[in-house]
Amino acid sequence: MLLFVFFIIFFLVVFVLRSYLLWKKTNINPLTFNKGDDAHGYNGKVFAFISILELVIVSIYAFAPNWYKFLLPFWYFEMDILKWMGWVFFVLSLIVVWLAQSHMRESWRIGIDEINKSELITTGFFGISRNPIFLGIMIANAGLFMVLPNAFTLLIVSLSTISINTQIRLEEEFLLKEFGSDYEKYKSKVGRWISLI
Repeated sequence: MLLFVFFIIFFLVVFVLRSYLLWKKTNINPLTFNKGDDAHGYNGKVFAFISILELVIVSIYAFAPNWYKFLLPFWYFEMDILKWMGWVFFVLSLIVVWLAQSHMRESWRIGIDEINKSELITTGFFGISRNPIFLGIMIANAGLFMVLPNAFTLLIVSLSTISINTQIRLEEEFLLKEFGSDYEKYKSKVGRWISLI
């Protein structure tokens, strides 16, 4: 039950609340995935599928434990130390994502916004990672696998890794067109995932 509650809180805090706060301040809807069949629209559908799959898995774990065996658990990974590490990853992920969204201020979007102009953010968490929000989501996915090691959480990690890396490249292409040499300079100084220099 605790995992289900955390999942709902995480979703409400980093997506619903953050979206509402941005809309209230700017009147801009941050959800910018289109419904088309291009790479951006398709990736939005993949993100939605992953989110629904996560909800189904944690719901089964919380409310239908007898069904959990159908998720093909990896019993040899079911260790207390991994579960504790998973929870540490969850908390770390929530902190990283929330702070990175805060550092983006009015520039935060879910997807690529080709209509509303935004600012190139290079400070805060974005001074050490070009994609701290995606990094936080990847940390959460790893935490989910540690807490619930099974075939479907492994599928989530795999799909999410592919989808996020695809989205990053789409966004890099957009940012290069949008900010030109400023983005090139930023890209040369800060790593895609993390840079401690």
